[in-house]
Amino acid sequence: MDKITIIIGDISLSAELFNTATAKLISTSLPIEGMAHVWGEEIYFEIPLNIELEPESRADVEIGELAYWPSGPAFCIFFGPTPVSIDEKPKAFSAVNVFGKMIDDIKPLKTVTNGAKILIKKE
Repeated sequence: MDKITIIIGDISLSAELFNTATAKLISTSLPIEGMAHVWGEEIYFEIPLNIELEPESRADVEIGELAYWPSGPAFCIFFGPTPVSIDEKPKAFSAVNVFGKMIDDIKPLKTVTNGAKILIKKE
């Protein structure tokens, strides 16, 4: 599995990519930069990729998962409940392709604000 670094301001966290078509497309497009949008306990930012929903796509995600949202199109980082969650678990607005997960502690993500610069690069 490829590993990536997610840098948001002074936060630098590691994540691993799964062996999926979406993960491979994102990995080959790195580095990617963007501006953070915070939606509940999800950070997402637009990326210049057009990827179709995979057969395993889903809206119910786990804390720490990384996903691609085709409607954005956006790179999403889930670290807690979102406005559409029904409990403490994250839920995407609509189906996403889950392509990776955070390795490091995600608590620092709670300090990220709208407009923060994000950089995703290979480790």
